[in-house]
Amino acid sequence: MLQMKTHYPDAHRVEPVNRHTLAVVVDNEPGVLARIAGLFSGRGYNIESLTVTETEHEAHISRITIVTTGTDSIIQQIKSQLERLVPVHRVVDLTLTGEAVERELCLVKVVGKGDHRVEAMRLASAFGARTLDATLTSFVYELTGTTDEVERFIKLMMAVGLVEVSRTGVAAMARGAEGIM
Repeated sequence: MLQMKTHYPDAHRVEPVNRHTLAVVVDNEPGVLARIAGLFSGRGYNIESLTVTETEHEAHISRITIVTTGTDSIIQQIKSQLERLVPVHRVVDLTLTGEAVERELCLVKVVGKGDHRVEAMRLASAFGARTLDATLTSFVYELTGTTDEVERFIKLMMAVGLVEVSRTGVAAMARGAEGIM
């Protein structure tokens, strides 16, 4: 069978864009975070959430949790490039290891009186938020939950006097007995 030539370009294959949570184990030394952030920004990749902390004090090892989005090929490229960085010990895609436990902490300040104050207290109670500070005109609440839960809480609090938000970013861990260290 003869193949017909057309003036139209071949159809492009469209890959779905997915959210991935990466756990990166690194040496805790100056410049590591800047190198990782530079890897993302230099290639036009976006970091949606970033958390970093030293997890092994004696060994000076830190864990970086990165939430990013991309096609499967982009995510594979990100992981390969991260693994090539000298201070990186391990890169684990928690999205591929199965359903990971992910949580985010937020602090929310709400200012209001009367019905707005009562509604803020009711919403905080419904979400299981803790009251960290209370004055006659304001509250500071702490909520720990999934990113979606935190987003819903913030959106609802906007209607009753939200004035400030601080978020930690996603902390994540694979389910089961296996560790990534």
